[in-house]
Amino acid sequence: MTVGVALNATGPDNQIDATVRLAEEAAAAGLRSAWFGQTFGADSPQLAAIVGRAVPGLQVGTSAIPVFGRHPLLVSSQAQTAQAATHGRYHLGLALGTKLLTEAGFGIPFERPVARLREFLTALRQLTETGAADFHGELLTATTPIPARVPGAEAGVPLLVAAMGPQALRASGELADGILPYLAGPRALAEHIVPAVTAAAEAAGRPAPRIVALVYGVVTDDVDAVRETVTEQLAFYEQIPSYARVVALSGGTRAADVAVIGDERTVAAEVRRYRDAGATEVVFSGTEVAGDADRRRTWALLGELAG
Repeated sequence: MTVGVALNATGPDNQIDATVRLAEEAAAAGLRSAWFGQTFGADSPQLAAIVGRAVPGLQVGTSAIPVFGRHPLLVSSQAQTAQAATHGRYHLGLALGTKLLTEAGFGIPFERPVARLREFLTALRQLTETGAADFHGELLTATTPIPARVPGAEAGVPLLVAAMGPQALRASGELADGILPYLAGPRALAEHIVPAVTAAAEAAGRPAPRIVALVYGVVTDDVDAVRETVTEQLAFYEQIPSYARVVALSGGTRAADVAVIGDERTVAAEVRRYRDAGATEVVFSGTEVAGDADRRRTWALLGELAG
């Protein structure tokens, strides 16, 4: 099992420069991968490409690009470019997104998200594997009157989905290479998520899916104060039905209930629980929540576990 970290350069004068410095530090600590979220700010595939060029030993990934407001042709170009730039170390994560951000940000209705995901994955795999597409769906059309291959990306791009609900897990097992569940504790993984996506992959004749578990956590001695901060920071996710559901399946009430906060023994034990629940990779996010000293302490532990 590999161990990585989600990088979030907070308050820098230049986000790109600061992110590269963080990635260099993560690699030096022994971490195997760096992942980048996608909101309305920095372009995550471009950021991953820059980091991957600057830190050659690090796997880089996007977690995750919402399928609403994007098109497979454009995402394929981004992903193939990042894959060529990193010589095969880029991993593309997609997401359904949320009704709130989709409709408020793009002004488009958040309708039939799983159907859109299926069509997006189908067209995108054609593009990333062959450099061409001839897809005509109900919601999307993707054709290539001129080639869409990026030389240097011939190995293709691993496709992962931030899937946790039954329908999204089924689509991901059939059409993607793995999943990126977030705020899903070991119980939800072992009892609901891993069995569902694995069964879908088996039924589709695909290899066992990667389970890249994104875990919000930090090593700290100030557990109560940090948990109070985390409770405030993660409260947004409690308004989103898919996250509220997976937190409940994990045995929690608040999103912060599935955060991993404690000393080295506590955090290491939780990483092992994720492994035992079926995670093939663990990626920690939010490690900056308690300041640089605790972030470095967290990365040192995770680097040891990655070794």
